[in-house]
Amino acid sequence: FSKGSAASGGSLRNAMVLSDLGAQITGAFRKLNTAPIIDDELLDEVLKEIASALLHADVNVRYVSELRSNVKKRVLLETDAGGVNKRKLIQKAVVEELVRLVSADKKPYKLEKGKCNVVMFVGLQGSGKTTTCTKYAHYYNRKGWKTALVCCDTFRAGAFDQLKQNASKVRIPFYGDYNETDPVKIAEEGVQLFKKEKYDLIIVDTSGRHKQEVALFEEMQQVEEAIKPDNIIFVMDSHIGQACYDQAKAFADAVKIGSVIVTKLDGHAKGGGALSAVAATDSPIIFIGTGEHFDEFELFNAQSFVSRLCGLGDISGLVSKINEAMPLDKQPELLNKISKGKFSLRDLYEQFQNLQKMGPMGQIMQMIPGMSQLMPQGAEKEGVKRIKRFMVMMDSLTDDELDCVVQMGDTRKLRVAKGSGSSPYEVTQLLEEYKRMEKMVGKMGKSGLFGKGGDMSQLQRNPGQVMQKMQSAMDPRMLQQMGGAGNMMKMMKEFGKMDGGGGGMGGMMEGMGGLGGIDPAQLAQMQKMMGGMGGGGMPGMPAPKRGGRR
Repeated sequence: FSKGSAASGGSLRNAMVLSDLGAQITGAFRKLNTAPIIDDELLDEVLKEIASALLHADVNVRYVSELRSNVKKRVLLETDAGGVNKRKLIQKAVVEELVRLVSADKKPYKLEKGKCNVVMFVGLQGSGKTTTCTKYAHYYNRKGWKTALVCCDTFRAGAFDQLKQNASKVRIPFYGDYNETDPVKIAEEGVQLFKKEKYDLIIVDTSGRHKQEVALFEEMQQVEEAIKPDNIIFVMDSHIGQACYDQAKAFADAVKIGSVIVTKLDGHAKGGGALSAVAATDSPIIFIGTGEHFDEFELFNAQSFVSRLCGLGDISGLVSKINEAMPLDKQPELLNKISKGKFSLRDLYEQFQNLQKMGPMGQIMQMIPGMSQLMPQGAEKEGVKRIKRFMVMMDSLTDDELDCVVQMGDTRKLRVAKGSGSSPYEVTQLLEEYKRMEKMVGKMGKSGLFGKGGDMSQLQRNPGQVMQKMQSAMDPRMLQQMGGAGNMMKMMKEFGKMDGGGGGMGGMMEGMGGLGGIDPAQLAQMQKMMGGMGGGGMPGMPAPKRGGRR
């Protein structure tokens, strides 16, 4: 584990207490970017603000002190070399120091599909271990893995019932025994059973224990010896902050911990302390829990996490989510439609579906540079609720209505309202939302941004022209929030770097000079979410904070 670095915090979703940490770091960077002169006094002021934010997030004071010292040394050394942008240098140094703390030199165990991977979960009582086992199983189950759960927690009353209920909700097989009190026997029997049935991933949930409970620690070692797991995951509760350092060390001394999952990052200000305490295990963080629901479980990438924390977005994560949500074979078809300025209610329905597949909207907003602070508290849930209502209304439309070949008169609106259990006013709201989207798509088509058939390869050599045309299709306030045209160009270049040459998405990236990672309709949908395209925002979403040009 890298020393000489400092810490981190939680997600920037407004619902999270740790959003304060991200807001303060972003504020410090903003001060840096707007200052006319970068001198030692300003550097000290910026680092003081960042250090204060980290200390409030319960990060160990030693790590914070080392962060300030390392950043100052680096800035001094590289500035003396000459020819450097001091603003960018300071920002880069801070980000890299934050990344270093939550990154381990040790690589996590890589699961192999087609082989029986046995993973054992250990952790403190009340750390959310049983729920995390289910989230972990559900994550891989959705990716096509054959997963199963084994409950050998015989110490806590109701542990098997909890796992049974969780597993039933996500339709994952489980094994346990109400009458057996020996956890080692249950673990052995469960693992053997699922190995015979050739399951890809067998997850063993053990009893929660404390470092003072010697008997339970011996039991944990006996379970490990019996099932010989491929990987042992330590579940760390972020609520106890720095205090989990000693606990983590005790577990690491008792069994061979291969990975760490940090839970409850959505509900407490001490998450930074917990993340910095991972050093005790000398093992990488592989997932973080950001809520109670089974889908509130994020694959952890240190660079992406810190980048989102600092308000710099996460382009690679965004591309990945869009690829998962939208089938590659559908992307060229949609691009072709948009190139002709065509957008029907059926297309809007498909985009609503894709948006839901991408996961919580708060996470998506974090991935777009400058967007993390735009969504007001409570807006996400309300917006998702309204989208679902709109989809129910659209289920009552005929094929001709979905394809917009007939006009939606009052009689049709009344029929749709009755069929979907809504009011004619709500149906009118849906149609108004569609018209705004159609107008924006038409504007993009007419701009000439796309060539015939959605081919933009003729603009690949002229990113400036692509930038100019994208600006014409974007609301000025949206562009300002994303850091202006310069930052937008940087995003485009980042998309260009990540083209894996795979299918439709690869072609789109190439064609759009680097911006193709976000297909235009998806981008438009997210812009609508913030009210960036014309009047109003996504249904149920308040308009963004006003700022920049009017």
